[in-house]
Amino acid sequence: MHAGVSLPDVTFHTRIRDEAVGGSNPFRWQDMTTADYFAGKRVVLFSLPGAFTPTCSTYQLPGYENGFDDFAAAGIDAIYCMSVNDSFVMNKWAQSQELKNVQVIPDGSGTFTRMMGMLVDKDNLSFGARSWRYAAIVNDGVIEAWFEEPGRADNHPEDPYGVSSPETVLAHLKENS
Repeated sequence: MHAGVSLPDVTFHTRIRDEAVGGSNPFRWQDMTTADYFAGKRVVLFSLPGAFTPTCSTYQLPGYENGFDDFAAAGIDAIYCMSVNDSFVMNKWAQSQELKNVQVIPDGSGTFTRMMGMLVDKDNLSFGARSWRYAAIVNDGVIEAWFEEPGRADNHPEDPYGVSSPETVLAHLKENS
């Protein structure tokens, strides 16, 4: 991927809280499209191998969550975290991380990730197909800047992290404002 490329048009199957549903699990299905998330907004999208995994839960997601005000000051309207996990898992992870600023996007079947060219096998960890770690600044559905971790490959023995970190993306925004 690179700057100037439009994001793929995908429908994401999400579960959203709706008190009208009632009961102990007041959620309903709602399909969201790429346009629903990205049209008319300048956002940061970051994708990672999996919800509840160590680097994602300890550094990357909290860094974007806690840095939201700095991103907003740099002209970002929203921050989205995507993973090849279903909506149930992504919602539980968002709840466990007490997210207020970052929104999660479930790519349960990996459709978006595959179309982005970022789907890799992680069978060496018994994960199956997952996203390679990356971040992007997206303006109205078009990639403005791309941050991909080095060494993208199936069954990579490591989980590189740094290029897609919130610190790196924010530094880029500040340098190019």
